[in-house]
Amino acid sequence: MNEKMSDSAGTVTLGDLTVNRIGFGAMRITGPGVWGPPQDPDECRRVLRRAVELGVNFIDTADSYGPNISETLIAEALYPYPDDLVIATKAGLVRPAPGRWDADGRPEHIREAVEGSLRRLRVDRIDLYQSHRPDPNVPYEETIGTFKDLQAEGKVRHVGVSNVGRSELAKARNLVDVVSVQNRYNLTDRDSDKVLDTCEEAGIAFIPWFPLATGRLAGTALEALARRKGVSPLQLGLAWLLHRSPVMLPIPGTASVAHLEENLGAAAVRLSASEMEELQEG
Repeated sequence: MNEKMSDSAGTVTLGDLTVNRIGFGAMRITGPGVWGPPQDPDECRRVLRRAVELGVNFIDTADSYGPNISETLIAEALYPYPDDLVIATKAGLVRPAPGRWDADGRPEHIREAVEGSLRRLRVDRIDLYQSHRPDPNVPYEETIGTFKDLQAEGKVRHVGVSNVGRSELAKARNLVDVVSVQNRYNLTDRDSDKVLDTCEEAGIAFIPWFPLATGRLAGTALEALARRKGVSPLQLGLAWLLHRSPVMLPIPGTASVAHLEENLGAAAVRLSASEMEELQEG
């Protein structure tokens, strides 16, 4: 097996950082409902270590995953970190109970959150710190202004935004150099096409969350083409994302080493223009 599977996907830039274009999303190394510890913490640590062995050098997490569990496991498994590993995390959502994801974009909350993430990840500066979701009760400029301040203070290297439309992205870019946008996006959910277009024009990395629709990607065209190419439908769905845009940075997540290796196999799948059209119309 190619020991650097993710190398085949090419690279994308995050400011002055360059990473392979298949990363790892660490939401699923938590308990059911993204709450509490995972059922098999040792396997989750193996997944993280194997991801790095296979060339993954971008890991995305958030303080709300667990909460706090995902960041803690990443440090347990990988610290001290490889020199080329970029760890991104987020702030702006709180978890008062299972199934609850409440926005909190207040500057005081963001400042408290960054200190917790720095401590759990065991770093002095976060490579990529992302606003998790606009808070309807807090002016977006106020939230993003805090991220800018944290960058100026040396606690954050680069700033990204998540779950935004073009108007929020424009507001953020007026305040700070935004190097990434993380929105829901996959073959069957392309509501963020215009945001992706803006990212392409500006050279901003686009990180699609829910890239595999939790295994529910389906459709006659997808399944038929996967059979013809001898790959799984999930690999084909990831390959479509990689071919969709040069700024695309998928972050499929899993708590299984076997599923991790399947996901990373998508890096080697090549699609022609006609196959891309077949998928998009199917």
